[in-house]
Amino acid sequence: MNPEELLRNYIKNENLIKHCYAVETCMKYYAELMNEDIKKWGEVGLLHDIDWEMYPDTHPNTSVPILKEAGYDEEFINIILSHAYPERTNVPRDSLISKYLFACDEITGLVTAYALMKPGGLQEVEVKGVIKKMKDKAFARNVNRDDIKKGVEEINSDLNTHIQHIINAMKKDKRLEL
Repeated sequence: MNPEELLRNYIKNENLIKHCYAVETCMKYYAELMNEDIKKWGEVGLLHDIDWEMYPDTHPNTSVPILKEAGYDEEFINIILSHAYPERTNVPRDSLISKYLFACDEITGLVTAYALMKPGGLQEVEVKGVIKKMKDKAFARNVNRDDIKKGVEEINSDLNTHIQHIINAMKKDKRLEL
């Protein structure tokens, strides 16, 4: 079963699937920028929430048997587990790929929520607008702003640059058009 089929086997909610696509495309974008393994980085992004819909209370720990059965190795699985460290797992983010997964996860949700407000969707999203909405705690309440800030620190970036990269990546992915 390919990664897309695996994703759709466990996730039926189209918004969650689009979130996984967004993280996948951002991970591929960063992998390309840094000359990393684009396929691996993309699959990590695509499958990072594979257990969320069925097992939200034990996510991402319940992804372990799913990913093992699909043939993914311990390193891959630990990257997925690390995006919930330390709140839900004891697997720290000690690799570049795990830090970028964490950094891309929450911010894609904020960018998507902001794009939904724009008549032209993602094509009209700008960094300054995302920053403004990030300060508004009532907007996209489920997006963890502290995790966004922590993710930016972990990848040694600044918020504006990271958001610009996320926007650039997401604008290129036709699957994310609203």
